Amino acid sequence: MALATRTERSPSFIGSVWRSTVGKKAVMAITGATMLAYLVAHMLGNLKIFFGAGDFNGYAHWLRTIGEPALHYEWFLWLVRAGLVVSVVLHGVAAFQLSRRDLAARPQKYARTRARASYATRTMRWGGVILALFIVWHILDLTTLTVNPNAQQGRPYENLVASFDRWYVDVVYIVAMLALGLHIRHGFWSAAQTLGANSPRRDRVLKASANGLALLLTCGFVVVPVAVMSGLVS
Repeated sequence: MALATRTERSPSFIGSVWRSTVGKKAVMAITGATMLAYLVAHMLGNLKIFFGAGDFNGYAHWLRTIGEPALHYEWFLWLVRAGLVVSVVLHGVAAFQLSRRDLAARPQKYARTRARASYATRTMRWGGVILALFIVWHILDLTTLTVNPNAQQGRPYENLVASFDRWYVDVVYIVAMLALGLHIRHGFWSAAQTLGANSPRRDRVLKASANGLALLLTCGFVVVPVAVMSGLVS
């Protein structure tokens, strides 16, 4: 009697990459770079608030018309948002799974083991949680306008000012931006190592770039609520 043989399907290349530790780190690096590019563009757009309501509202309208007539109104923004959601989810899942692997490799939580957990790792973990919560709140505040009591549809300048007129919103925003700066500082360096961009000769330049980029983005975002609080923008 012939024995039935069962052929096992070999894992796909993408599946193999995702299951490996190196693959997860690469996913984190690539998605992190995607989100970083968005943050730079977002920060530059926010700074248009210093040119007045006309320029800021005009810029917001232009974003919604990119790609017309091939794309319908706001389709470009929704494509960007969808890409960001995918990046955030992949980034978060990879980070969580890598963290679990790290803990599983060191199951005994001795004080000596705790001491080995670096400041950078703790900052990345908790910073990521803070940023994830902030993103949800930020969308409800300035995209859906759900938690902004003075918001008006189609008036982004006025909505931004109305949002930052509340002191507790400023505190939440500034704390989140400080967490973002630390996350970028450590994430940029970690991504460079993962993608093989670091070397003894380039380490100093990469570290300086990480520090400079983190400082630039933090200041670029924080200056907007500070300007509203101080009355420079109203």
